[in-house]
Amino acid sequence: MDLETISIEKEDGVGKIILNRADKRNAISAEMFMDIGEAARIVSDDAEVKVVILMGAGKVFSAGIDFGSMSALGGASSWTVRDMLKKSQTNYSRLENMEKPVIAAIQGSAIGAGLELALCCDIRIAAEDARMGIPEVCFGLVPDLGGAQRLPRIIGLGRAKELIFTGRIVDAKEAERMGLVNKIVPADKLMEATMEMANEIKDNGLIAIGLAKKIANKSMEIDMESVLEYSILAQDICIRTEDMGTLFTRYMEKKSKKK
Repeated sequence: MDLETISIEKEDGVGKIILNRADKRNAISAEMFMDIGEAARIVSDDAEVKVVILMGAGKVFSAGIDFGSMSALGGASSWTVRDMLKKSQTNYSRLENMEKPVIAAIQGSAIGAGLELALCCDIRIAAEDARMGIPEVCFGLVPDLGGAQRLPRIIGLGRAKELIFTGRIVDAKEAERMGLVNKIVPADKLMEATMEMANEIKDNGLIAIGLAKKIANKSMEIDMESVLEYSILAQDICIRTEDMGTLFTRYMEKKSKKK
């Protein structure tokens, strides 16, 4: 299925959201902001999709904002700018909030709004030649799509401030060292490694993964006591809905094969 700026593919339980403006280095236009939210809704609602991969067509994940398509905002009213940003934030957050794991496969570069999009994902795998950063302050703007909130939660406040304040672009090795990406692989192995991760996840309990994702996300926002209470409620749901016998047997079979 194709939207105006995004393609959606599905195969064997894995859904792919593909930023599809390769000729523009997958720069994010006003249309793509809307398509991101719609694509997230589609894969989230598809019962056959258990794991989602977010990637860019061509050689680049995303070069960031398409300033050409946003030029009209220069003379827009404050209300128009705020409304557009609010909608864009909401569409980004749909990736983060869906009850399915989302893996970003980062090739080439993920800059500005492109990196902020990758930060909405649960896991980030990068090609060895990938580059990423949030340079908004270099041209007098702030990260306004959640980067200033998600980045500190992923790599820590001090390192996040360093990247945001300097606007520095880091390579894949440094990104992995600071915890910005989970894993780096040779560029020609990026999709293979991402699919391996997706396949490792997809046979686990879908309800349990969705609830565990919510617990992990909430743990960054609320107090420990509340998170623990939420965990009790989530576990009760799992006990009543997941086929734990089948899942446990399959887990033990996999474990025995690895010996």
